[in-house]
Amino acid sequence: MSHTPHELHEEFPDKAEEISRLKKSDAHFARLAEEYHELNRKVHRTETNVEPVEDLIAVEMRKQRAVLKDEIYKILSS
Repeated sequence: MSHTPHELHEEFPDKAEEISRLKKSDAHFARLAEEYHELNRKVHRTETNVEPVEDLIAVEMRKQRAVLKDEIYKILSS
C-alpha cells in the first residue's frame, strides 16, 4: 500500500501524543478522528485512481475532510 498523506499525526506532528490520549479518553474526539481517517482514505483512493469518482464528488470529499480537520484542530488547540 502506498503512503497516505494527510494523516492526523502528519498534519499535527507536535500534537501526536495529545491525539493518542484524546482518542482514548474523549468519545467525541475519537469519532471525529475516525471519520477523518476513513474520509482521508477515500480521498486518497480517489486521488490515486484506485476508486475514481467524478471531480465534483472528489472536491466535496476534500472539503468535508478540511471541515473535520478544522474541528479536530479546535479541540487540540483548546
